[in-house]
Amino acid sequence: MKQYITKSLWFLFFSVVICCLIYPAILWAIGQTFFPFQANGSMVNGPDGKAVGSLLVAQPFTKDEYFQPRPSAASYDASASSSSALAASNYTLRNRVATALGPIVKYKSGPKAGQLVGPDIEVWFQKDSFGGQPHIVAQWADAHNSIAQGWVTGDPAHSAYVDAWAKSHADIVSKWVKDNPGTPQPKAADLAVLFFENFSRDYPGRFPSAVTETKNGKSVTSIQPVKEGSDIQSNFFDMWRQDHAEADLQDVPGDMVTTSGSGLDPDITMENAEYQLDRVASKWAQDTKQDPAKVRQQIETILQQNAFAPFGGLFGEKIVNVLEVNLELRKHFGAPA
Repeated sequence: MKQYITKSLWFLFFSVVICCLIYPAILWAIGQTFFPFQANGSMVNGPDGKAVGSLLVAQPFTKDEYFQPRPSAASYDASASSSSALAASNYTLRNRVATALGPIVKYKSGPKAGQLVGPDIEVWFQKDSFGGQPHIVAQWADAHNSIAQGWVTGDPAHSAYVDAWAKSHADIVSKWVKDNPGTPQPKAADLAVLFFENFSRDYPGRFPSAVTETKNGKSVTSIQPVKEGSDIQSNFFDMWRQDHAEADLQDVPGDMVTTSGSGLDPDITMENAEYQLDRVASKWAQDTKQDPAKVRQQIETILQQNAFAPFGGLFGEKIVNVLEVNLELRKHFGAPA
């Protein structure tokens, strides 16, 4: 009996040493010797020499000077990697796609072929009528309560704005509490629909959006009623589309509006990059005060130089790594304005 126990202990000891020490050490040595870049996470540095991200994990870019990655159901959080699994009938998915399309989609044919739809969305929005009924913003909030609540909770400045509104409209809030006894102390999100309904009446053809102004030499950002801008183009593209079903719009690349299985896909197709090219080029031309056509050609060259196809071109179409391309833009043009 003793010899069996001894042999088992020796077997356990050697198994632990081989599997937990020797084998990992060999793999680590091979990785650090022959594949140090990949073994350390494919991390890349920015112009200041500090690590800015991994070529394997997508991250958001908010400036128009940069190419945008695919949408992420995980909000680009690698610890929460997942797909959205939303059905085509789910309005949350429809709203996310519409929000992405509003500022970028273009007319396919007609007198405005090739022009952005965004300016027409703003003109239509300012008329404050949808489906023949007034108060677009109120209709938007009434039809999609969760989206209106998401606007309130999505930014601390939005919540603070609604809280301030609630204090200055105590009578309206009190009546709401009376009609909703189950919520005696409503939070900003609870009042989202009520807020937008009253905002729509007070500011027809306007939407609350962040506005940056210079006061006493400092940039100050506050929420104000606006009649144009990306927020209007994004949030009301779907309603505009319903009112303009006959408009012939350009198709957009599938990976521009769909998330990947992980929600962290670092690459986009060349078709996606080409669709974003006009926006990126015009913004860099504005920042650098160069000829837009020349800047566009330079960025097109950067895309072509960084494009690749899986397995040496044997499978799939050409793609580009978003982080890699954006770093090349930063290196070529400098820091954005």
